Amino acid sequence: MSANGASGTAFHGLPVLPSEPLTTTAPRKIRKSFLAIEQSEGAGARVRRSVGTPQLRNFSPFLMLDHFAIPPGAGFPDHPHRGQETITYLLSGAVDHEDFAGHKGTIEAGDLQFMTAGRGIVHAEMPRQNADGSPNVGMQLWVDLPKSLKSCEPRYRDLRAKEIPEVAADNGKVRVKVISGQSYGTDSAKELAYTPVWLLDFTVQPGGHVKQALPKGWNAFAYILSGTAIFSSDSISRPIEHYHNVVFEQEGDSVEVSVEEGADQEARFILVAGLPLDQPIVQYGPFVVTSREEVMQAMMDYQTHSNGFERAHNWESEIGKNMVH
Repeated sequence: MSANGASGTAFHGLPVLPSEPLTTTAPRKIRKSFLAIEQSEGAGARVRRSVGTPQLRNFSPFLMLDHFAIPPGAGFPDHPHRGQETITYLLSGAVDHEDFAGHKGTIEAGDLQFMTAGRGIVHAEMPRQNADGSPNVGMQLWVDLPKSLKSCEPRYRDLRAKEIPEVAADNGKVRVKVISGQSYGTDSAKELAYTPVWLLDFTVQPGGHVKQALPKGWNAFAYILSGTAIFSSDSISRPIEHYHNVVFEQEGDSVEVSVEEGADQEARFILVAGLPLDQPIVQYGPFVVTSREEVMQAMMDYQTHSNGFERAHNWESEIGKNMVH
């Protein structure tokens, strides 16, 4: 992967925009909301995990969502993946990436990396050391792959902040970065994740109101990064505070969100939707497959450097070696 974008692997994913028209006539109800509790992860990182816990597990196609803070000297050294995609959205700082196929790159604040692990990858994700000692902060979403694509070749696509369309609505009180999908008539870049996922970053000023269409039948949730957002459906409104995940019912075609006129700060939230996959989810750490037998096979392949993990033999990342102990 160059610093500018995709690796050379062809795109084999499904279309991110549905063929049927989008509407906003039936706002979705909230199924549940909950606080994402901070925990340790990797080597010294702190994360708030809001998908992939007993509160919300295997919400197809979503496997995990971490709101991470990686301090100096911490990170995610060499580790494998199979059968899923990861979407990393950096909010501040910079993170380096390196894998066993020779791909290297760096994402900075506002950038994303879409990684399709497919049949197998071993890589490292390590933060840059910020001059002021501040942590590198971002979001990482794990997305399941359709069974037919789990054996595909690994692929990367960097999405730079400057490539992301930004739209203003409601007289400027609403701003949305259209990372993947569509918002207020504006489409995102194409050929990002193989599994269709919408990812929209909203900032809403006091008094602002959002009416956002979502593909019918897709699973959807919102994660509140800052402030308090009010979600409304059928004359029922619920204020949700920062670090909470809001899970929506599958029925309905849209979400409605607002911020109180007298609020003392804006609200920022990530709205995520994805096509549910009609298949079992069997996960063992970084391996996401559809049966116990496939888990055993993945472990064997990784240990014997075969069936996609050949290049893992005697490989070590350079960035992982630089970790401060």
